[in-house]
Amino acid sequence: MTDNRVVVYKGTGQVAVESIDYPKLEIPKEVASHFGIAQKAPHAAILKLVTTNICGSDQHMVRGRTTAPVGQTLGHEITGEVVEVGEDVLFVKKGDICSTPFNIACGRCRMCNEGKTGICLNVNPARAGAAYGYVDMGGWIGGQADYVMVPYADFNLLPFPDRDQALDKILDLTMLSDIFPTGYHGAYTAGTRTGSTVYVAGAGPVGLAAAYSAQLLGASVVIVGDMNAERLAQARSFGCETVDLSSDGELVDQIEKITGEPEVDAAVDAVGFEARGHGEGADEAPATVLNDAMTVARAGAGIGIPGLYVTGDPGAADDNAKEGTLGMRLGLGWAKSHSFATGQCPVKRYNRGLMNMILAGKAEIAKAVNATVISLDQAPEGYADFDKGAAKKYVIDPHGMVKK
Repeated sequence: MTDNRVVVYKGTGQVAVESIDYPKLEIPKEVASHFGIAQKAPHAAILKLVTTNICGSDQHMVRGRTTAPVGQTLGHEITGEVVEVGEDVLFVKKGDICSTPFNIACGRCRMCNEGKTGICLNVNPARAGAAYGYVDMGGWIGGQADYVMVPYADFNLLPFPDRDQALDKILDLTMLSDIFPTGYHGAYTAGTRTGSTVYVAGAGPVGLAAAYSAQLLGASVVIVGDMNAERLAQARSFGCETVDLSSDGELVDQIEKITGEPEVDAAVDAVGFEARGHGEGADEAPATVLNDAMTVARAGAGIGIPGLYVTGDPGAADDNAKEGTLGMRLGLGWAKSHSFATGQCPVKRYNRGLMNMILAGKAEIAKAVNATVISLDQAPEGYADFDKGAAKKYVIDPHGMVKK
């Protein structure tokens, strides 16, 4: 049987590519036993990875900022070719190239039936919601690999309608598994509409995807704040205004210089729990972005929060932050009647529509996030460069299927 290589967390700041068993049509033992269901998964498919991406959420684990154990497999951004299907898979076929939402969903529970696939009730013994290759997310094997098993394949997989077209646009389509829907979710739930002014905190890949999505939604001005000059330049490359939070002064003053008033119609937190205070060399202050968002969002505005927050952070600056308790000015948000949208993006809510935009030539998300192709063997180097702040979205090409 063919071996399967996968990226594995080896300790703080370290990943390696290791060989594991080729996937079986089986769900994790702990999931099966907890829910009293069969481990055998005739509803599943096995994918040969076409592309799989390095995500900022992966970096939180690799930095030692979660409770991920050594040996945790990595990777939840999965696009692949179906090479095997179980006997209960009716509509997905061998040879289909598909996008796989990072959310694992059964398609049967109350949450899935309500379209809330990020909090499926039947895939994780620890809590609602599961993902591939992530700590406390159900024990599912990661997808930064040669091959991966996808359960409930007819529900979870999004087949692309034409193979050749898919391979031509694969660097855009690979973003459908996570960051494009996640960024879009952040902008949409913040209330971005035609003519809106929008502030996006963070110019990493999700922040850039949120900014690009705000433009798709019709925003008149999109302002991106960050401390990384290279990433801010990437935001400007597709028409965003930027604020350098390390040196530009008060955020409200900078927004007023751009829009003529010190507030925006919608705000997006694409940073999450490793946020830092303003100014060069500022210390970590995990509530900074949330408080900024409430400060700059006008009364009645929405705040989309695709940035990751966790309940266990062993590397946090204080005991409260270690359990996800942050110094958030909720009174300010309450007084301004803000709405907040948190949690995993329900990818299936958006991925088909965004796929159609890509295939019609109306969305070039790969260019916006500076998609950069590497091999699976280069994954450790990609992780290291991304951790240093490279303004790139690393796309792993395990089988050399991405056209040069």
